[in-house]
Amino acid sequence: MTTLEAPLRVAPATTREGSRAWGWPAIALAAIALLAAALNLWGLQRDGYGNTYYAAAVMSMLQNWHNFFFVSFDPGGFVSIDKPPLGFWIEAASARLLGFSGVAILLPEALAGVGSVLLTYHLVKRACGTGAGLLAALFLALTPVSVSVSRNNTIDSLLVFTLLLAAWATFKAAESGRLSWLLLSAVVVGLGFEIKMLEAYLVVPALALVYLVAAPRRWLVRIGHLALAGLVLLTVSFAWPVAVDLTPAGQRPWVDSTQDNSAVDLALGYNGIQRLLGRGATFDVTALASNTAGPQGFGGPGGRQENGAPGPLRLIDQQLGPQASWLLSLSLAGLVIGGVAAWRSRRSLSTSRRAQAFFVWGMWLLTAGTFFSVAEYFHSYYLVTLGPPIAALAAIGTVGGLRALRDGTRLAWLLPLALLAGGLLEGRLLVPYATGPYSWLAPLAIGLTLFSAVLLMGVWLMRHFDADGSSHGLATGAAAIGVVALLVAPGVWAAMPALGVGGGMLPSAVGPRGGDFGRGGAPGEPGGFFGGGPGGGNQQQLIDYLEANQGSSEFLLATSNAMSAAPFVLATGKPVMALGGFLGSDPILNAQGFAQLVQAGEVRFVMAGGRGAAGFGGNSGVMGWVQQNCAQVDGGQLYDCTSSA
Repeated sequence: MTTLEAPLRVAPATTREGSRAWGWPAIALAAIALLAAALNLWGLQRDGYGNTYYAAAVMSMLQNWHNFFFVSFDPGGFVSIDKPPLGFWIEAASARLLGFSGVAILLPEALAGVGSVLLTYHLVKRACGTGAGLLAALFLALTPVSVSVSRNNTIDSLLVFTLLLAAWATFKAAESGRLSWLLLSAVVVGLGFEIKMLEAYLVVPALALVYLVAAPRRWLVRIGHLALAGLVLLTVSFAWPVAVDLTPAGQRPWVDSTQDNSAVDLALGYNGIQRLLGRGATFDVTALASNTAGPQGFGGPGGRQENGAPGPLRLIDQQLGPQASWLLSLSLAGLVIGGVAAWRSRRSLSTSRRAQAFFVWGMWLLTAGTFFSVAEYFHSYYLVTLGPPIAALAAIGTVGGLRALRDGTRLAWLLPLALLAGGLLEGRLLVPYATGPYSWLAPLAIGLTLFSAVLLMGVWLMRHFDADGSSHGLATGAAAIGVVALLVAPGVWAAMPALGVGGGMLPSAVGPRGGDFGRGGAPGEPGGFFGGGPGGGNQQQLIDYLEANQGSSEFLLATSNAMSAAPFVLATGKPVMALGGFLGSDPILNAQGFAQLVQAGEVRFVMAGGRGAAGFGGNSGVMGWVQQNCAQVDGGQLYDCTSSA
C-alpha cells in the first residue's frame, strides 16, 4: 500500500491507553453531532412555518388521503404543489405524529441534516480513516447552506441524506460486485427523485462510474448490471408521476407549474430542462419547443437570474460562494490526492476504498459543480448538494496533504498551497465585510493561512534535520491553524440561522449583515414572501369577514397565485383557490370555467392584486371577468361575486 493510500486508523483497544484512543474519536464525533444538532435545532420555533407554500400543502395533505397522495396545495384539492410527494409525506407524517406546527414540519429536515453529517463521517472514515472522517463531518456541519436548508421545509436536506445513503449502497456494490447492492442504490436514488425530481440525478454519474471501474466483475457483466439498475431507477423515479398522469384530470388537482397538467412534464420541464436552459425551454414529453408563457422578472425559470450569469467562476463569486465554497481549495487538493491514489491502485480498484472514494466524491463534485456553473436558473439553496463532496474531498485533501508533507513526497506543496488559496478565496468572499464589526474576518483568514502555509513549508524544508520526528507535531499544529482559520467565517455564516438571521421562504446562507430574507409567517399568521397576505388592512379582520360570509361556498377565497393563498390556508385550514398556481401563470381555469364555479356556489370572494395578477389564472381573462361581474368590497382588492351567480 502506498503512502497516499494508507488511511489514518485508530489502533484496537487492547490496553488502557488503547481504550482512551478508541474513546477520543467517539467523543469528537459526538461533539460534532451535537454541534450539528445545535445549529439545526436551536430556536427552530422562531422560523415559524418556514416556506408557507409547502407548509400549507402539508396542512392540506393531513385532511384526507386524496390530498396526501397528490400533494395538494389547498384543502379543496384544486392544485398541487410543484414538487413530488416523498419529502412532504415525511413532513406530513411528522405533523400527524406531533401535531401540526412549524417545528413538526421542520423537524425531519433538521434531523436529516444531522444524519447527513454522521453518514458523511462513516463514508469518509471507511475509505480514508478516522481523522479524515471527523474532519469531513465537521466541514459539512459548518457548511452554511446545509444549516440553512436543514432549518427549512424545502425538503433538500432530506434529498442530501437520501443521496448519501445511495452512495453508501454503491460503495458496497463496488467492493463486492453484488447486483443487489447496486439495485438498492438505484432504488434509493429513485426515491430521491420522488423528493426533488431531476436534482437527485446529479449523483448518478458518480455512482455509475465507481461501479463501472471498480466492481470485481467482467466488463460486460458490469455494463449489464448498470443497465438493469438504470431500468430500476427509472421505474422508481417515474412511478408517482405516471400514476398522476394516468388519473383522470377531473379526479385530481391540477399539476402546479405546468401548462399541460402533466406530472411527467413537471419533472422533465419545470424541474428539469427549464432549470438548465431557462423558462424559454419546455419539455412536453414528445418534443422540445419554445414556450414564453409565464411571468418574467420573477424568481422562477426564465425570471431574474437570482444567482448571476452562468460562468466558470460562478461558484466562487460573492453571490454564491458563501453558500458552500469556503473550503473549495482544500477539496481540489483532495481531488489531486485521490486521483494519485486511484492511479496507483488502478489494477486493484475493487480493493482500494480510497480510489473508490475519489471516483464518487470527485465525479459528484464535478457533475454538480458543472451544472450549477452553467444552469440558467436555480435557487441558491440547491447548492446544498455540493456540501457532501466538498466536505469529503476537503477532509481527504487535508489529511492526505499533511501526510505527503510529513513524508516529503512530491505532493508536499499541495496542502500549504491549498490553505493559502483558501485564505485568498475567503478574502474575496468577505469583501462586502471589509468595514464594520466583521472586518476582522478577512485579515484573520488570509493572515493565519499564510502563516500556516509558511510554517508547513518550513517543516518540509527541515525534515532532513529532524532525527526524532518532532517536526510531525509541528506540521499537524500548523495545518490545524490553517484549517481553523478557514472555518471561522463559514462558522459565523452557519450560526446565523440559529441566531434568527435568514430563513423564510427560500433558505439561503446569509452573512451577519444579511438581514431577514422573507421569513415565513408565524404560526396562525398570514404573511411571508412576496407580501403573501391579503394586501393591507387588518388581516385577521379580513379573515373573520370571509369566514362570516363564506356561507355554503366550498372555497373561502380565490387568489391569483399560491403564495397569496398560503397564509389563508394556514390561518383557517379551509380551501383557498390559487387560480394560477405557484407562478400565477398556470392555465387551470378560463373565464367561462371560473364563472361556472361562481354560479355553482363553489366560490364567492376573489382577492385581486399580488404577484401574477396581470395574468390572473394564466392569462385566461379571469380577472377581467371578475372586475366586470363582481362587486368590490369597500373599494379594496376584495371582490364579492354573489351578484353574478
